[in-house]
Amino acid sequence: MNTVETLHLLPYLASLGISLVALLYAWSRRNTQGTRTFIWYAGGQSLWIFAFILEVMPWSLQGKIFWHGIQWLGELISIVAFPVFAAQYSEYPLRNARLFFRLSLIVPILFAFLLATDGLHHLIYANPHARVEGVFVELEYGRTPILYAISVYRYLVAFIGIAFLIQHFRRSHILFRTQITVILIGFLIPIIGNFLNLAGIHFPSGVDIHPMAIALGSLVMSWGLYRFRIFDIKPVGRDKVFEDMLDPVVILGNDNLVVDINRSMLDLLGRNVNEVIGQPAKEIFADYSIPIRLYLHVTHARADSAFELSGNTVHYELTVSPLYSHDKKLVGRIYILHDITSQKALEHNLRKLNLELEDRVLARTEELYAAYDYTLEGWAKALEFRDEETEGHSRRVTEMTLKIARALEIPQDELVHIRRGALLHDIGKMSIPDKILHKPGKLTDEERNIIKKHPETAYKLLSPIPFLKKALVIPYSHHEKWDGTGYPQGLKEKDIPLAARIFAIADVWDALSSNRPYNQAWPREKIIAYFIEQSGRHFDPFIINIFLGLIDKGGI
Repeated sequence: MNTVETLHLLPYLASLGISLVALLYAWSRRNTQGTRTFIWYAGGQSLWIFAFILEVMPWSLQGKIFWHGIQWLGELISIVAFPVFAAQYSEYPLRNARLFFRLSLIVPILFAFLLATDGLHHLIYANPHARVEGVFVELEYGRTPILYAISVYRYLVAFIGIAFLIQHFRRSHILFRTQITVILIGFLIPIIGNFLNLAGIHFPSGVDIHPMAIALGSLVMSWGLYRFRIFDIKPVGRDKVFEDMLDPVVILGNDNLVVDINRSMLDLLGRNVNEVIGQPAKEIFADYSIPIRLYLHVTHARADSAFELSGNTVHYELTVSPLYSHDKKLVGRIYILHDITSQKALEHNLRKLNLELEDRVLARTEELYAAYDYTLEGWAKALEFRDEETEGHSRRVTEMTLKIARALEIPQDELVHIRRGALLHDIGKMSIPDKILHKPGKLTDEERNIIKKHPETAYKLLSPIPFLKKALVIPYSHHEKWDGTGYPQGLKEKDIPLAARIFAIADVWDALSSNRPYNQAWPREKIIAYFIEQSGRHFDPFIINIFLGLIDKGGI
């Protein structure tokens, strides 16, 4: 082979190399659905180009017929493999797929038999002879009815494969549409090249257009394999992942036209796919219970909705997510409806159970608080029974303390603790001997010191009880004075707890208003004068003003 022939052979060698690259790439991903049939397709293309290159070599006529027969074999492999690949790639719901494939092999097998026995009947190669075409010597033969029949078969099978892809193109997202377009272009280029070759159209240089078309188709296929990762990103299992999803799903393009929709959504709409695909979403979902039409111009959203279906309330969670192309451009949005009816029912039952538990806890707490209060009142009664001269004192000072506290607008939850503290204000007197507690005359200094210890006794008695922690300030501090001369801690002004300052006024008022063994009740006017005098000394001036106001209004 001379240099000129070698140079003219380079385009064919390049096309063979490109086809082999596509073949090897597909082989490396042979476990992906549809890849193995593509391997047969690419292998047939590579075999055709390889046989074409060998045919133009300086063989005898029989040698050229042999290699031309290998070209037919490669082309038949590609033609049969392509519709199978298209059906698998697009997951076309083909009934009796195995039977269809076997029937598609009848014509190729018969043609291969005729090809192998052509020397006996010459139904394929009529009048074969060698002719010079440019720099090469090529095989030339007459066209027979068998060749025209196989050409019709070839175009028919190609049309079936193309139909599978076009049908899937209509339903697919833009990314998969790009993949399908690449596959179609890569397949159609050799078909067009073959058609032009049959029509007798050649390059002026005499280079055969058919292998060049195969090279160009392989180049497009190879570019698509790498650029769009056809065997890495493909609609694998669409019927299993998308169509058979229980959650209704719809995909809208940027123009808010329905791009794709699954069976669950169609069932909710009560429509078929032909009535929905390509239609404006605002019309399709105009009367739809789930407000998809409200989220046609957002890329992210999550919302709950409910509607009646067959007499039952169905709850759905609508999720809106963006879809991006391979170059990061927004190409649409996917709307997924997730049935959360069971979740809502569970939440409702949990809320109901929580409310029931809260009611039970509240009831038990109220019962417990009531038991505590009854116990405290029992303690207060026990103290009054021990000190008959102060009968009713705890009840009176408690009521008066609460009146003053309400006038000061103290919150209700604090009044509970003030009431308990008032009831127990003299609990520390349990430690005072009866001879001192019931002594009719004046007390000695030693006896008075013993009595002054009752706040500390109350603190020791009540402080271990958490329930009475906030109520303890009255039993412990009700003998403290505003000017700091009180006991047991000698607290001054606002260092004295507010509840204790309030109670001190009620306690002294009741003590001066009642007959005691050591003191007769004072006239009302004298008590008021005394309180005015002790304002800022024994009592909080502000609380005294509030208290005197209550007296003026008849509240005391």
